[in-house]
Amino acid sequence: MNAPVRIGIRTLLLIAIALPGALPAAEGGHPLSMWQIDGLHNRIYLLGSIHLLREKDHPLPSAIYDAYNDAETLIMELDMDDVDPIATQAMTVELGLIKDNRTLADLLGPDVYAEAEKLALATEIPLNLLSRAEPWYAAMNVELMLLMRMGFNPSLGIETHLMEMAQNDHKEILGFETMREQLEFLDGLSPEAQREMFMQALSEGNTMLELMDSMIEAWRNGDTEFLEDNLLSDMQDYPELNKTIVVDRNANWTRQIEDLMDDDIDYLIIVGTLHLVGEGGVPGLLARRGYTVTQLQQPSKQ
Repeated sequence: MNAPVRIGIRTLLLIAIALPGALPAAEGGHPLSMWQIDGLHNRIYLLGSIHLLREKDHPLPSAIYDAYNDAETLIMELDMDDVDPIATQAMTVELGLIKDNRTLADLLGPDVYAEAEKLALATEIPLNLLSRAEPWYAAMNVELMLLMRMGFNPSLGIETHLMEMAQNDHKEILGFETMREQLEFLDGLSPEAQREMFMQALSEGNTMLELMDSMIEAWRNGDTEFLEDNLLSDMQDYPELNKTIVVDRNANWTRQIEDLMDDDIDYLIIVGTLHLVGEGGVPGLLARRGYTVTQLQQPSKQ
């Protein structure tokens, strides 16, 4: 894991709005992508998320379950147990499909679309099925197709896994954002940013598995240096996307977390891992506001 790895635009969005996973659980002592913030009367755990995982990626490191057990309430990017699949589908159609007679090819332009056809053929992506999709929505579908071919599944992701535990344990689940807000972040991107997302999603297809393995190894071992060098730095190459998906949301979530600091209950907060690394990550922003922020460790197996 010493050589830099180029991470594609949609892979970055999978980390920022939804992220994937890879290696078997390790129980030796090592850092985690999880932090503890000390409030006036409570503890707040901040866990980096992997939104899609495979069966072999479970169980998660035991320290994550310890934080879950300590917390009375879970907060995620979305209030996962209140997501309405029918309403979500309607919003996706409303925001993700082209509303006039144009097609994806029209929005991309002939030269870009010709390159997209070559990349889609190489990765066996049925581009014709995406002809009515806006570029950002087409990018999401391409990325999801690639990931699910490799066995990654949203139902095995960290949020779904912990949501099901919380439902069984009758713990409250809250959300920082609504589904419409998240979709509008993407729908509101400029045509140029959306084209970059789509082309990057197609171009990373043949290296996706290696990228996932590298990212999850870094995630599992709390390797913030790797995540900064190989994920955050790449996102910063796209200023519009970085501001919309990372910077503005980090600031908003930090303000919401500050409001929890004088509560009497403990929280487990689960958000995309990219939001938790670098000076502008949520732990860094909270530390600069004077809070005690500690990166947690997976204890050595006794």
